[in-house]
Amino acid sequence: MSKLDPITLGILWDRLISITDQIVTTLEKCSFSLLVREGGDLSCLLFDAQGRSLAQGTFSSGAFIGTGPLTIRHMLEKFPPQTLKPGDVIMTNDPWIGTGHLFDICVMRPVFRGPRLVGYTMSITHLPDIGGLGWSMTSSEIYEEGLRLPICKIVKAGHLNEELMELIRTNVRTPDMTAGDLMANVTGTGVGGRLLVEFMDEYGIDDLEPLSRQIIDQSEKAMREKIMEIPDGVYAHELLADPAAENVRIACRVSVSGDSVHIDYEGTGPSMRAGVNVPLCYTRAYSIYGVKCLTTPNIPNNEGSFRPITVSAPAGCILNAQPPFPTAARHLYGHFTTIAVFGALAELGGVPAEPGMGGGGPCHGTLRNGKPFASHIGDHSGGLGAHADMDGTWAMPAPYNARGIPIEVLEDFTDLTVEKDELSCDSGGPGEFRGGLGTVQVIRNDSGHPMTVDFLGSRSRFAACGRNGGKPGGLRKLLINGTETPYGMRIVINPGDQVTMVEAGGGGYGNPRRRPVEKVLKDVKQGLVSTDSALRDYGVAVDPTNLTARRV
Repeated sequence: MSKLDPITLGILWDRLISITDQIVTTLEKCSFSLLVREGGDLSCLLFDAQGRSLAQGTFSSGAFIGTGPLTIRHMLEKFPPQTLKPGDVIMTNDPWIGTGHLFDICVMRPVFRGPRLVGYTMSITHLPDIGGLGWSMTSSEIYEEGLRLPICKIVKAGHLNEELMELIRTNVRTPDMTAGDLMANVTGTGVGGRLLVEFMDEYGIDDLEPLSRQIIDQSEKAMREKIMEIPDGVYAHELLADPAAENVRIACRVSVSGDSVHIDYEGTGPSMRAGVNVPLCYTRAYSIYGVKCLTTPNIPNNEGSFRPITVSAPAGCILNAQPPFPTAARHLYGHFTTIAVFGALAELGGVPAEPGMGGGGPCHGTLRNGKPFASHIGDHSGGLGAHADMDGTWAMPAPYNARGIPIEVLEDFTDLTVEKDELSCDSGGPGEFRGGLGTVQVIRNDSGHPMTVDFLGSRSRFAACGRNGGKPGGLRKLLINGTETPYGMRIVINPGDQVTMVEAGGGGYGNPRRRPVEKVLKDVKQGLVSTDSALRDYGVAVDPTNLTARRV
């Protein structure tokens, strides 16, 4: 294939992305679990025959986009391309090979066009259960967290590995749901492989390599050009993160040299005997994600986007945990890498205030009908930080980008009752541009059985910082039957117990006293800002009787 003109290249590129979107749709339609089916905790990728990532699903997790290219390299080391056969499907959930914890399954299928291997499809989803202690901070070693599956074939030349499936089903709380999600991944990669062959047939493409090279090179060129706009230098930032009982220091240095970036976490706190440690693959993914958001957010992700960026962290620190440290809730500290990169580059301008980030609680228990279930409660929706020219969006769990689970679906799936789900007044950080609000969700256990919940979240001690004079957002809070309870704990919720989750707000941007009076009044009318906050933070007196406002 000769070099393609820009229009043809754009058409073919979009077609490849549409193939990954079809894998996403297949996963969502076939999955048994809420986090995949409704929450979109997934990613789908397409690779060429050399294992280079070409395209991703339009809706995909930022972490999986960054880890997938590393995962396939590990897979091809164990199963070299020349040993693969049509109908083979390979998988692993090893945290240091996959996405950082046991709950994400990475499923890869080689794609054959006739006798020739032409590419690979991969799907990654969060499993409802993998045994052990569950999705929790309470473990002290990786061995307590569940089944750690090495790189293995779940399907061999079209035949399902029944022994492996039996092993998995025997060791999880929800065998039907977990097995169903595994098979959804197998099905999704099969759909993607079929569509890739049809695409090659339609356009008469015998070898994807020339097209792949153009896509990847163009993406790399665009990324390097944007990096060249950043002045050379070392940009540093430190913060304290609070998901666990003890505060952990995250130290970040972003070194820019010409058209490349290196991100280093020297000085970050050590790994912990709790399930919050982060393998380097996850640290790398969310660090690169931070740079991508600030440089080329509108260019579809592929290997070219990541080539100019390298990431390092000292072995043994919490962002480069080594086996057997536990990693189940690795997102609690891993998500702070994006925040740290943003903080380091904030002096360049155009960087939003910090987000409230995500919360919520993985749970498992028994339904009224006596069947076991595993799910996730809470809409884990903090507010986004404000920008230099706009308010922060509310109820968004950045940098994680999953969707909220509809209340009706959650209630039907778990026998919980959602008594309240609304925005949390005053949680958005005051500023000329107000931070996004978090939510308040009140849930009651109506299953008739005790339910075990691991409440995972940050921002309960350190609020999302504002920028350029903006103030911090509100803190995250958890109440059990009206009594405030620390995050990070495993709690048994008895029948009739009430759980209140107050999610954190995003930081504000700019001096709050510069926010126009009419905007403050509108916020008060909509219940986003109280009259007390309007006066205290914005210098605007609002008459609650006739809802008029004046600057004081």
